[in-house]
Amino acid sequence: MRKIILLIAIICYATSATAQKKVSVLGDSYSTFEGFMTPSCNLSWYAGEDGKGKRNDVRRVEETWWHLLINKQGWTLEANNSYSGATICFTGYRGEDYSDRSFITRMYNLGNPDIILIFGGTNDSWARSPIGINKYSDWTRTDLFQFRQAFCYLLSSMRKLYPQARIINITNNQLKQDITTATEEICNHYGVINIQLRDIDKQHGHPSVKGMKEIAQQIEEAFLQERPK
Repeated sequence: MRKIILLIAIICYATSATAQKKVSVLGDSYSTFEGFMTPSCNLSWYAGEDGKGKRNDVRRVEETWWHLLINKQGWTLEANNSYSGATICFTGYRGEDYSDRSFITRMYNLGNPDIILIFGGTNDSWARSPIGINKYSDWTRTDLFQFRQAFCYLLSSMRKLYPQARIINITNNQLKQDITTATEEICNHYGVINIQLRDIDKQHGHPSVKGMKEIAQQIEEAFLQERPK
């Protein structure tokens, strides 16, 4: 009987260890590729041979950072809710209201993932969205037009919406220092892993084929270091 119980335990452990993880991506243009977004109406920056991707040498979805990472780890893509030009907060370029595409609007549509990869803040930096203050509760709609309040709201909400998922934040390099600092502080407050990218190769401000590989590699290295033994 003990042998049978031990055998069952070994089988259950092996099944758990090798089970495919479902991954969702919440991102901006860096994570887009035409035809591979949820929902499909989201604006894309990367496309195939005949699309906007000609501004950049990334031509195939297999060359994107998220596809490289998921494929190597043996995971499956649950949802890629990325939107080109999107800010985390409601304030977009020229001070326009981006609430229709913001991260905090799209965070509800990620399926049922085991892992969530958040990759934003780039457009908040480029658009010079108001930085605001760290605020961890009682948000108003006005708060959500400022980066710090919106990012606090995002992480707090994500932890409640997806309590079983492991949430990992990715921070681009070459952002305004106040965005980078705020991201690190708020991730620390919510116990969310923050991966700070470094020295990413880019063309027209977006990761090239080489840059995509560098992003995937840096995420993988950080993720493996943080993975529970």
